[in-house]
Amino acid sequence: MREEARWTDLALVAVGLALALSYLWHGMLGFGGGSMLVLGVAAIVAAILSLTRPGAVSSEIAAIAIGTLAFVLPWAVGFTQEPVAAWTAWILGAIIAGVGVYGLVMAVKARRRDPELAWTQHVVGRL
Repeated sequence: MREEARWTDLALVAVGLALALSYLWHGMLGFGGGSMLVLGVAAIVAAILSLTRPGAVSSEIAAIAIGTLAFVLPWAVGFTQEPVAAWTAWILGAIIAGVGVYGLVMAVKARRRDPELAWTQHVVGRL
């Protein structure tokens, strides 16, 4: 396991859990709250995949996409008039995307160091 980037995966689990359970403190139910729950669970799944396969860039790209979706969610669903819920989505979405970008850099480094850490093993120099 990559020790230098493992904190990013654990941080992604924590932030994903906070996003998934955020309806408890902002009280927004319905489609917006459900969307935040689904995106939080998806962030947790991406983090678990990243923990098990440190060289897989797909889970880090998924984290970036999930963070971006969470950031855009208040405008897309239309709950910008709910300030607590909107700020929760903006802040946690930015954190998830930022952690995903840093994790992507670390995953690429781990993949170059040891190709077996990725989903598939690549053979360099063969055509």
